[in-house]
Amino acid sequence: MTDLHRLSIRELSEGLANAQFSSRELTEHYLKRIAKIDVQVKSYVTVTPELALVEADAADTLRKAGGANVLTGVPIAHKDIFCTQGIKTTAGSKILDNFISPYDATVVAKGKAAGLVTLGKLNMDEFAMGSTSENSYYGATTNPWNSDHVPGGSSGGSAAAVAADLAPFATGTDTGGSIRQPASFCGLTGLKPTYGRVSRFGMIAYASSLDQGGPMARSAEDCAYLMNVMAGHDAKDSTSMNQTVDNYVANLNDTSVKGLRIGIPKQYFNVAGLAEDVKARVEESLKKLEDLGATLVEIDLNMTESYVPTYYLIAPAEASSNLQRFDGVRYGYRCENPVDLMDLYKRSRSEGFGAEVQRRILIGTYALSAGYYDAYYVKAQKVRRLIQQDFLKAFESVDVIAAPSAPTTAYKIGADLTPVEMYLGDIYTLAVNLAGLPAINAPVGFDQNNLPVGLQLIGNYWSESQLLSVVHQYQQATDWHTQRAAIAEENA
Repeated sequence: MTDLHRLSIRELSEGLANAQFSSRELTEHYLKRIAKIDVQVKSYVTVTPELALVEADAADTLRKAGGANVLTGVPIAHKDIFCTQGIKTTAGSKILDNFISPYDATVVAKGKAAGLVTLGKLNMDEFAMGSTSENSYYGATTNPWNSDHVPGGSSGGSAAAVAADLAPFATGTDTGGSIRQPASFCGLTGLKPTYGRVSRFGMIAYASSLDQGGPMARSAEDCAYLMNVMAGHDAKDSTSMNQTVDNYVANLNDTSVKGLRIGIPKQYFNVAGLAEDVKARVEESLKKLEDLGATLVEIDLNMTESYVPTYYLIAPAEASSNLQRFDGVRYGYRCENPVDLMDLYKRSRSEGFGAEVQRRILIGTYALSAGYYDAYYVKAQKVRRLIQQDFLKAFESVDVIAAPSAPTTAYKIGADLTPVEMYLGDIYTLAVNLAGLPAINAPVGFDQNNLPVGLQLIGNYWSESQLLSVVHQYQQATDWHTQRAAIAEENA
């Protein structure tokens, strides 16, 4: 079959169960596509064909023995921030270019236990710091819809791989929008779960109080299948919550859009820099949800102007602390011929870290330094609480909150944007991480340049099922999630 890459996760599962194709045939199909197409997209840092075929054969053997489950033999690719035993794990950085993880992240281990077949590791902004996937030691990933544009970041490799049909679904991480924004730029569905819903064990840390793993796929249904694997309590992660985990696939039709109260923050639609095409597509999608029975309710989120400065104090401060461990001593890149310990530290870090990572470490170290800790970091944490309370007050009158996922469509590669201009592009996504809330991106159309536009729906704590269900209902009534870039139509 030449069109296996066009099948949904449910169709892949049913095809494997009905012996229409084997996991080996499916895996070989994707590996051929990667070999042919990824030279243009550059979504993979590491492809693991030998491992993938071994795992595929094991899945086929298990299926013949009657021991397979719903996802046994389905391929997946992981963002290169998740540790994978015996496979290079780089976080997109030169400083980890030689790091072979001795263990699997919990998300990876759960995928293996579910029978998923690992195709490889996906490109990303270095240490998840960036919104374009240009801040990678391995070069920029391109957007499958237009190779002159970025796929978003930091999970840009994950978004591009799925959008180009080089993996049926992928893992991503979201610290300030790094699942939702690339999903928006590449026309995908991407879910950032509630903080603590998905284990962070083995996920290389950027900002520990903000980082969260989640699924990226074409549809809410496909994301639900991966959430069934990823979600759950993990004793190895002290921030993992022991909350009941839903069957996200079974619950896809549980939330009726009819009667759903959708909050429309008036501040969000008056943001400077919100592109007219993006605003129009988002408003059209909200009208569609209204036609399906939802009620649109105007709300106030008065802390909107505080999102960017608050995030860009807290996240760099935590990054400064987390990235201390990369010092050229225990693992990773080490400078040549250091004259003493201080020289080893300074040159290993300055040569191993890219410019954006160094910038954020410096900002964070400054914010945590004596004399500035109270003025900056502590104050930012207080504002963070106010942002959370702003959302909780809104959820007293609405079920979900709607917003664009990004103020524009995908930037051009090499766009002459200052760091501050780039940071301001995260205005709609940062608060969700600061408050620890779940949120999802759904594709809702295109701008005049045929670049995808995304709608973001934000839910209250532990409402992933509701978000997936609402987007699923929307996707039953529209076909934006089925649209494919020209490069995705190529057959291997």
